[in-house]
Amino acid sequence: MKQRLRAGIAVYNEGDYHAAHDAWEDTWLDLPDGSDDERLLHGLIQFTAAVHHARSRNWSGATGLATSAVEYLEPLPADHRGVNVGAVRRYLRALAADPETIERARPLALSHRGAMLQVADLDVPERGVAARVLAEEYGYDESVVADAARYAREEATGEGEGRSGSRRFIALVTDFATEADRRGLVYQRLEGLVERRRSKESDVEGLF
Repeated sequence: MKQRLRAGIAVYNEGDYHAAHDAWEDTWLDLPDGSDDERLLHGLIQFTAAVHHARSRNWSGATGLATSAVEYLEPLPADHRGVNVGAVRRYLRALAADPETIERARPLALSHRGAMLQVADLDVPERGVAARVLAEEYGYDESVVADAARYAREEATGEGEGRSGSRRFIALVTDFATEADRRGLVYQRLEGLVERRRSKESDVEGLF
């Protein structure tokens, strides 16, 4: 859960308010209804949706989701799982009362154990989660980005092809997740590298 929690926080803090929920949704759906962690992720998903609707000037959607999110988060400690839950609740109440506050100031940043995470702060597996979330949000081939994230993990741990010491996949997965203006160009390079790696893997499998 920690990987996905941190990845979603970082994606949200980078300004991809709508995309962030995809980092949490699968984990949330697998949790027991009413558990503290289920409440946390459910509340954060609705929080990001409320922010997204407010930025789109869908005031009724924003206020309804903000009110609902507070209800999910209300029973939790103010720092559950290291997240600034108390600050989120206060912000949601303010948003429910006056959704146009979104036009006067940036939305509240999420923090984990006191750090306002950005994607560059994440470890390599967490960056892979962030990259896959953004691939889904912006219509890139998720299988390419998922394989790139796997190869990046191999580079980080020195497993498989990663034993060569190359960090090309780590660099490109990070750039894909952080450089919105260059994301299309980075994806093209990533796609080419992934296809070459897949081809090598296929050649090796054909030997046995």
